[in-house]
Amino acid sequence: MIGENAGSPVRASKKFQDPDTTADGSERACVALTRLETLWINTGTLCNVECAHCYIESSPANDRLAYVTAVDVAPFLDEALELGAETIGLTGGEPFLNPDATEIIGASLRRGFDVLILTNAMRPMMRPHIQKKLLALKDTYGNRLTLRVSIDHYTRKGHDEERGSGAFEAGLAGLRWLIDNGFDVAIAGRTFSTEAETDVRAGFAKLFKTHSIALDAGDPAQLIIFPEMDAARDVPEITAACWGILGKEPSEVMCASSRMLVKRKGAPAPVVLSCTLLPYDREFEMGASLKEASAAVKLNHPFCAQFCVLGGASCSS
Repeated sequence: MIGENAGSPVRASKKFQDPDTTADGSERACVALTRLETLWINTGTLCNVECAHCYIESSPANDRLAYVTAVDVAPFLDEALELGAETIGLTGGEPFLNPDATEIIGASLRRGFDVLILTNAMRPMMRPHIQKKLLALKDTYGNRLTLRVSIDHYTRKGHDEERGSGAFEAGLAGLRWLIDNGFDVAIAGRTFSTEAETDVRAGFAKLFKTHSIALDAGDPAQLIIFPEMDAARDVPEITAACWGILGKEPSEVMCASSRMLVKRKGAPAPVVLSCTLLPYDREFEMGASLKEASAAVKLNHPFCAQFCVLGGASCSS
């Protein structure tokens, strides 16, 4: 479990305890918000499936993050517009379970944002009333609306082991519907410990060819490959000196250009977090507005190293 500041052996060890210094006394790396480019909205943690390795532990029973409403979101959209943000990202859980999902998407598009939706493209998206609303939004706003479909592995076995029996066929059916109806789509896959990314991309290329999916598996914008995530894995802490050692700039890390909106179960209003990966860790809760959430982020969590710095990933890729 990824709990409130705990839950993993790594967080329970001497690592990732002090926001300012690492276990060996070095200055911990931090990331300044250089410019707000993407506001992520977590629509709620409820999902139609329960994945084996979901970093946010979404499931049909997990409602720790409540459904945000269009009313909740409106002032944050206005503030993001004032701050020059370009993209609104919707994640979950499964966004299309949220009753206000299409209203939030429409409100974002009307304000001039591009919208990126992370979906498993299964039954919640394929309900006729959702399809009708999505088609209307696509007809009005075209490629300013993108849906990124989660296909964890290019084989039925690999994908279904992660998401449950029948998930592979259901996800492909939803993807096929999106493509056939002219939506702008991308795929999110994963590298598992036994596979190199080059092999994963080759596998997806074969899948795309077999199913006549006109996507380029070699294009990191069309096929995003996320690193394997394990909150219990022992990973190195990122120090201020690591930037030079790794040849990486803090501005390349996701929290340099994005923030995430969540509404906790029972809370009267949403709050802003540093990133999409840490929905339950209150250390990364940054304020009740985007302006309040403009402070630098201390990289004091294993996911900061696994996903963003060493994994080289970004949800906004």
